[in-house]
Amino acid sequence: MSLFSKLFGGSKDKASEPQSVEHKGFKITPSPMREGQRLRLCALIEKGEGDAVQTHNLVRADVLDSHEAAAEAAIAKAKQVIDEQGDRLFI
Repeated sequence: MSLFSKLFGGSKDKASEPQSVEHKGFKITPSPMREGQRLRLCALIEKGEGDAVQTHNLVRADVLDSHEAAAEAAIAKAKQVIDEQGDRLFI
């Protein structure tokens, strides 16, 4: 990676890419949102395939200092919401 890429963020590490996980037939993709110097807990919850995909954007007030911590917390919170609401999440 060149010096300018490092300075100006021209390249992303594979580790910083969102890693989707499956939970009870739902796909959870963490997507922390920058809030100043911190990251807000956010995730995309999906169920189904093709034209039948249902989606829900999970956004919480929690803000964390690192991308990894925000992604882990988003996955945990999304699993909790799925366990509590199931398919009602898409109503």
